[in-house]
Amino acid sequence: MTAHIGVIRVLTSDDALTVAAHGRVIEERYAIPAVSRCIPGQPHGIHDDESERRAEPKIVALARELAADGAAALVISCAADPALERTREAVDVPVIGAGSAAAAVALGLGSRVGVLGIRDQAPPAVRAVLGERFAGEARPRGVHRTTDLQSPEGPAAVLEAAAGLVEAGADTLLLACTGLNTIGIRPLLEDRLGVPVVDPVLAAGLMASYGRG
Repeated sequence: MTAHIGVIRVLTSDDALTVAAHGRVIEERYAIPAVSRCIPGQPHGIHDDESERRAEPKIVALARELAADGAAALVISCAADPALERTREAVDVPVIGAGSAAAAVALGLGSRVGVLGIRDQAPPAVRAVLGERFAGEARPRGVHRTTDLQSPEGPAAVLEAAAGLVEAGADTLLLACTGLNTIGIRPLLEDRLGVPVVDPVLAAGLMASYGRG
């Protein structure tokens, strides 16, 4: 396999299809081969400062492995962009953070960007890119970890939170959790709310398609 993208999943799983899910999305959208691997010991991914701290050295180590195995660019599939700068210092290939990539795409689509995530505050990496175009943040009711999105109540809670952002004036929505890609919520939100919705996995894949050369 040549010129492929390495996808770093921060949600630990023994299921190969689950691990490969975001890489498959990138392959299907951009016709770029992807190799996906997950960090160990984090079955609920990154959902607070402590889980992010634990994940950072694991991300750097996995990035080194993927780069050594021939990845031409790397995607950290988490909207918090954990360990992004440390990872860029550790490898010689471009490294894309899903959060900052999504924010960059959102800037090209709207002037008031509402951020929908799993924490009470939008990821700092996303806020830094959006600047004055940040229009507000929301967390779906009952959702505190990426795995909560897969509950039966998850999609309805996401739609409710997203609708609140649009009612408050957002003209574009940014999904600040890659788990929102996993549940495939973007088409529903665009159909129901009538505004562009930026998926962080697709945004990261777009940036990586440039970065891999």
